[in-house]
Amino acid sequence: MKKHLHSFLYLVITFTVISAPAFSQEGRHSEGKYTLNFFSGDTTFDKGLCKKLIETFFTVYPNLAERFNKNTSTTVTFFIDPGYEGVAATYNDTVSFNPKWFLKNPGDIDVVTHEVMHIVQAYPEESGPWWVTEGIADYARYKFGVDNAGGNWALPDIKPDHKYDSSYRITARFLAWLENHMNKNIVDELDRSMRSGTYSDDIWEKLTGKSVEELWTAYAGNPEL
Repeated sequence: MKKHLHSFLYLVITFTVISAPAFSQEGRHSEGKYTLNFFSGDTTFDKGLCKKLIETFFTVYPNLAERFNKNTSTTVTFFIDPGYEGVAATYNDTVSFNPKWFLKNPGDIDVVTHEVMHIVQAYPEESGPWWVTEGIADYARYKFGVDNAGGNWALPDIKPDHKYDSSYRITARFLAWLENHMNKNIVDELDRSMRSGTYSDDIWEKLTGKSVEELWTAYAGNPEL
C-alpha cells in the first residue's frame, strides 16, 4: 500500500500497538548490515508465520536495495497490528500487518516484498503518480517474490477495462512488458525519477520514443510478456 498517505494511519497504528495489553516484542534480528525489529500486538499470531515473514525480509530486502536504492534504510520495523483493518501499510521504515489477513491467507508472505519495496522507494511527497508507485511495488513483488504462487498471486491477463494507470498488478504487468519489449531499464529509470522528484509525463517518450498512451495501445495489441 502506498506509504505517502499514511501519516494519520501511522499515529493510529502506533497508539494501538503501544497501548495494547497483548503487546510483546518478538525480537531484533540482524543479517549483514540489515536489522529487522519484529513486534506483535497479537499473542495468537502463528510463530511459524512470524519466522517466514522475517526470512522473507532478509531474502528480498537486500536484493531490492542492491537493484533500486543502495542508500535505503538499514533498519526496518514490522508490526503485527490487530487494530489495522487493511492488509498492510508502510510508513517511513515501518510496516504494519493485519493478522486477520494472514489467518485467511497464510501463504501470502510476499505482502512483505511489496511493502518493503515502498521503504526502498523512499519517494518524497508529490513525487509522481500513485499508480507508478504501486505499479513498481507490485513489479518488485513479481520479480523478487519468494512464493507468489503460494499466495495465489500472479500478474493478471489484460482485460478491456484495464489501463496503464489501474495500478498494482495491472500496472506491474505493463511495466514488465515494457522492460521486455521497449527498454530493459525502464523500471529502474522510472524509480530513479520518482525518488529524485524529476518524474514528468514526458519521461515515457524520453525512454521509449512513445507516449504512455501509445505504449499502452501497443501493449494491448500484443500483451505477451
